[in-house]
Parts: sequence; C-alpha cells; structure tokens
Amino acid sequence: MDGDTHAASVAPAGAPAPTGPASADDLAPAIDVHQHLWPERLIAALRSRRTRPRLRGWTLELSGEPDYVVEPVCHDVEARAEQATQDGLDLALVSLSSPLGIEALAPDEAAELLAAYHDGVLALPAPFGGWAAACLTEIAPLSLARELDRGFVGLQLPATALLDAAGFERVEPLLEVLETAAKPLLVHPGQVTGDVAATPASVARSAGPVAPATPPWWPALVPYVQQMHAAWFAFRAYGRPRHPRLRVCFAMLAGLAPLHAERFAARAGGRNPVDPAVFLDISSYGTRAVDATIRALGIDALVNGSDRPYAPPPRLELGAAALHALRSSNPERLIHPQEVSNEVAVSAFA
Repeated sequence: MDGDTHAASVAPAGAPAPTGPASADDLAPAIDVHQHLWPERLIAALRSRRTRPRLRGWTLELSGEPDYVVEPVCHDVEARAEQATQDGLDLALVSLSSPLGIEALAPDEAAELLAAYHDGVLALPAPFGGWAAACLTEIAPLSLARELDRGFVGLQLPATALLDAAGFERVEPLLEVLETAAKPLLVHPGQVTGDVAATPASVARSAGPVAPATPPWWPALVPYVQQMHAAWFAFRAYGRPRHPRLRVCFAMLAGLAPLHAERFAARAGGRNPVDPAVFLDISSYGTRAVDATIRALGIDALVNGSDRPYAPPPRLELGAAALHALRSSNPERLIHPQEVSNEVAVSAFA
C-alpha cells in the first residue's frame, strides 16, 4: 500500500478541475486524530535511560515486546510535516506511544519523559497538534488541566487503565477534568504485560527443540486488540454512567468490539442504541472493516486516524460524503463540544 497517498485527498486521474466558489465542505479542515511523532527532547530522554523503556541508538527496547528498530525518518519533523501535506491534512494530532509504558512508570521517572513529550509536541510546527498524556502511578488532575490550558486537544489514556470498574474509579479525577473543560478522551492500546518476545506455549510444544520467536506483528494483532475490545465494553458498563458528558474516541475501531452488538443483545438483552459522544478511529483497517462498523454504528461515529508512522492511511472505497465525514465533520465533533444532552449519552450505554 502506498503510504503517502490518501484516497480522500487525491482526485481520480482525469477528473475535471473544480469550478465555482468553494463550498463549506471544500473549506472544512482535513484531520487525522491519531499519529505519533517523537520530539527530539523525548528521544534524548529515552536514550538517557538505563532501563526499559529506552532507546539504544534507534533500537527501541520495551518491557513485554520484541526490540524494534525505529526508522529515523519516522520521527523527522520536516519529513513528517511534508508527509502530512501530501496526505492533504490541515491538522494531525500527535499522541504519546502508550505501549512504551511511560504512563505506568514511577512518578519521578514518568515526569521527566512526559515533560519532554509535552514541551516537544507544543513546539512542533503546523499542521501538528497533540493529545496530552498523564502519569497513572500518581494521578494529578491539576497537571492535566495545565496541559489542556497550554493547547492540547484532550487526553490520551492507555486501554490498560480502563479495563474494569477499578480502572475507571482510579482515573476518575482525570476524566472529570476533561468533562469540565469539554475536552475529549482518546483510548489507545497500552503496554503489553508479560514476555511477548517469548514463544507461546502452544507453539513451543509443536515446534520441537528450537521454537520460533513470536512474530513481530503479535502485539498489534493480539494484546492490542484484546485491550481495546475490553476497554470498549468497560466504558459501556462503568465509564459512561460516571461521565455522561465525556466525548471519547477509541483507536483502531476499538478492536472491532462494536461488531459484537448482536452477541451483546443476545446476552445482555435490551436495546443497543448508538452513543452520540463515542467515536472510533479507523487506524490499520480498510474498507471492509470500516463498512461493517458503519453498519453497526453509523457513519457519524467514525473518524480518520492513521497511526502514522506505524501504518499508512487506508485507501477506502467509500463515497465522497462518507470520506468527508471521516476526515472533517466527525473529527470536528470529536474535538469540539456539541450540544448533546446528558440523558441521551447515558441512555445510549444503559
């Protein structure tokens, strides 16, 4: 797949040039709500660490994932800004790579890396904006409020912090800050626990004396999907009742959890209405998964999120109106507060 071309931003070959005054749709900003770009300060801070997470040169060492060789161009600011231009973006929102596990570090360790991230993102040129991050070993709502005041569009939390009632209770002070400020939450895959680099037992039993290593795609296809799936239903059960005004976006189509609506109806009973303040980004999925999710939730719930530099924007075989909703009108509703009654939001997940 060509990672530098987005189907919604490039006219078909031979298409006539537009004529007449620009419409409101033509002037609407094109937004990507899910990218990662490590500022120089964060790179330096990761290289200075003696324990994981850390960078050794350009090799990323994490707890629970195989070592990963980072391409320097992926975090080259000028190159990424040019790439965003080629993607036709007016705004690309950068978030901390939660699988690094920075949010779960001891407060003093996390503070240094979070400061490097926040200061670095605010120094990025257009078209970049950012999601704030927060230490989860010492909940500090005032620190989050300060970052929102500095210009971050909302807060990203790892899905691993939102898997059950206890998780939502722990981060409640942070989510209350978001509700008060009318800012959204982005739920992103979090740190992988355990030794993912080790061979799964079932593979080891069948592989003989020399078992193959876990494939590099394993974290993205197994733990990440499981985390997002669980966080989706945990929000339904525990998050929305506590936070009726919170706008929330789940990365990677919430691990396709919305496609289990029929099973939910069969086991939980009752209606299955759509929550108007819940969104999903489409990162790492294509036309079939996006179309299936639209059938489950409607087009209004989906937003453009690429997960660059780890995945290119998908080439979606959708109509112009759907692509405009994904890239412009829906991200605008996620980022900016709308007039949605608390009763409507709560009843959607009741």
